[in-house]
Amino acid sequence: MESEGKTSRRSFLSLATWAIGGLISAGMGIPAIAYIVGPALKRTSAEEWIRLGAASKVELNTPTLFKVKIERQTGWIANEEELSFYVLTDNGRDYIAMSNICTHLGCRVRWITNQEQFFCPCHNAAFSKEGNVIAGPPPRPLDRYQVKVENEQLFVLGG
Repeated sequence: MESEGKTSRRSFLSLATWAIGGLISAGMGIPAIAYIVGPALKRTSAEEWIRLGAASKVELNTPTLFKVKIERQTGWIANEEELSFYVLTDNGRDYIAMSNICTHLGCRVRWITNQEQFFCPCHNAAFSKEGNVIAGPPPRPLDRYQVKVENEQLFVLGG
C-alpha cells in the first residue's frame, strides 16, 4: 500500500522516462524544425551591390558590356544567374549602368558601334547611347541601375 505524499517506484520511473524522452525529443526536434523552416524565413535582399569589374575597362563615350554571375538563394533553391549591364561614362567619373534587356519583350540588345545605338533584333527596336527609345515598339528606355565606384571597381545596385 502506498503512503500519502510518497511516489511509488513505478510512478517515478514512468515520470523519469517521459521527462528524458521529452528532453531528447526537444533536443532533436527544435534544431530539425529550424533546419527545415530556417531558409524560408531568411530574408534575401535584392538591395545588394554587385561588382562588375574595373572602371578603367569603360571607354569614354562608348557603352561597355559587363557580364557577371551571381548566386541567388530562395529557400532551398540556389540559382546561378548571369547578369549583363552596359556601362557608359563621358568623363571617367560619372557612370550610367543600363540593362541589356529590351523593355518591349525582354530580348537582349547589343551596341552597334558604327550606328552609335543599341539594337534589338526581335522587333527592330533602337535605343540611344543613353538608353532612350529611338525607334520600334519599346514602351520605355532601358532600365538603369545605381552605380558606385570603390577602389577603381564598378558596382551596381540590385540586378
